[in-house]
Amino acid sequence: MLKEPTKAKYPAEKNRVLPESFQPGINFYQSDLMLQDWLQRELSVVALSYMHSKLDRLGEEAAGVMNEYSLNADKYPPVLQPRNAYGEDINEIKFHPDYWKLMNIAVASEMFHVKWDKELQTKLGDERHQLGFSAGYLYAMSESGQYCPLCMTDGVARLIQRYCNEEDKARLLPKIATLNPKELFTGAMFLTEKAGGSDVGANIVTANYYKDDLYHLNGEKWFCSNANADLIFVLARTDASIEGTKGLSIFLVEKYLSDGSRNPIRMIRLKDKLGVRSMASAECFLTNTVGKLVGKEGEGFQVMADMINLSRLYNSIAAISASRRALVEVYQFLSHRVSFGKKAIEHALVRQKLAELGAIQVANFYITWRAIQALDKADNGDEREAHLLRLLTPMIKRCTAAEGVYVVRESMELMGGLGYIEDTVMPKLMRDVMVLPIWEGAGNIMLLDMLRASFKSKGLQIMFEEIGMYIQLDAEYATILNKELLKLTAFERLVSQEKEVMEAAAKPLFERLTLLYKIALLIRHKNEYNEAWIAPAINQLIQKIQPSEDVFAAPMSKEGVDALMAWTL
Repeated sequence: MLKEPTKAKYPAEKNRVLPESFQPGINFYQSDLMLQDWLQRELSVVALSYMHSKLDRLGEEAAGVMNEYSLNADKYPPVLQPRNAYGEDINEIKFHPDYWKLMNIAVASEMFHVKWDKELQTKLGDERHQLGFSAGYLYAMSESGQYCPLCMTDGVARLIQRYCNEEDKARLLPKIATLNPKELFTGAMFLTEKAGGSDVGANIVTANYYKDDLYHLNGEKWFCSNANADLIFVLARTDASIEGTKGLSIFLVEKYLSDGSRNPIRMIRLKDKLGVRSMASAECFLTNTVGKLVGKEGEGFQVMADMINLSRLYNSIAAISASRRALVEVYQFLSHRVSFGKKAIEHALVRQKLAELGAIQVANFYITWRAIQALDKADNGDEREAHLLRLLTPMIKRCTAAEGVYVVRESMELMGGLGYIEDTVMPKLMRDVMVLPIWEGAGNIMLLDMLRASFKSKGLQIMFEEIGMYIQLDAEYATILNKELLKLTAFERLVSQEKEVMEAAAKPLFERLTLLYKIALLIRHKNEYNEAWIAPAINQLIQKIQPSEDVFAAPMSKEGVDALMAWTL
């Protein structure tokens, strides 16, 4: 009698991308030892006590429900409805319902309330930027598209408080500080024009006096992010005979006029963007759009610069937030993924790459939060911090944006094909982070701004003083770092160079300065608790100054990588 052939048993339990033990992050605040360490050491007990529970809730939402909301808002971007069924111009933008769920979470996080509520300003005003940005840092780990409108809203509030009259402050700031999402007024900045771009002085939109402090604005704005905003600051030219930025004034444009009618702004089309698709960017035409003059005629660019510089800090937060999310995803993946007989993270080349990416993130975290701390102090009258911030803002905007793109791209590659699939968050992160080197001034603009800051403020001198002071705290590297600091005396010769030579020299000089300042800050903040991730980060950055000549040096151990990446668990 013939026997039935033996059927091969399919090892289904082995046919998995990741083992059953794998569990993604469940709370991005609780797992972020680096953020918690900073807040505990740098904030008052009162400030941290107020914000802790909000951050804990937001950390859970960012790791949980926000993922689905964000992917939906990205997959189904806003749609412009220029007219209704009866042919009437309505210029409405329709969003996916999850966009508004995300906005509800943003409002509940108190990222605005903690900054613009009157009582909290009195209680927590010395630390309000660090509190607001701590919420933004967690929020943007899941949704960086809407983080742009949130950035614009905070910037509008800043200009209203600093430059508008008391009546407008009392009327509008509560609409931003609100805890009721239905009452929230979001903000925007209409700056860019076809002819201008980065050259704002080439802008041609006109403003003609109408009555009282009101003007009629006419012309086209080319890139209007958060086009559906309730409050918009617009740059326009009040005197065509005055060229450049000196002829520009700034106006507060509200969506609705005092009689309840719609302020005329025609949206020509929405931008079809590579990333940050969840929020609406548009080309807008102003036709006798009513704007209220803020400040004096001709002072528009100086006022707008206040909002731009805040936006650059938001850009940096978005960059380190995206980088952290990418590293959380890839570190968790590699710690469970088995390849060639062992966990992927146990392979030398993988550990070597993670060590590099982790060090970039650690350094960018501390330099970014140093800038936010400087903003808090500068807003409270510290002149020295204001000078430092003038240089530090373009510096961190440039380095975090460029390195954020690199970290996300390399993390995607470490995950292999899965990292390229739209079911995961990685492709969205990659698309979203690509805009950060461009928004609020591209890299070359940041270099020019650092040059101006070096000549017009004491920021460079203050940064050198801090570097000189901090590097002495680490005896192991003091000699190397002091030599590197001496090389930067080349800055003294900048002022005597021809313009083209000066601009060309700016890139290598400021890149060296940025690296040295990052190392100095890491040394300054190192203690027994955070040494686990700061010490290996310093070692990685030192290798950029003095690369090891030993090509056979052992890569960082798995235990070392685990320590460095402790803030991703």
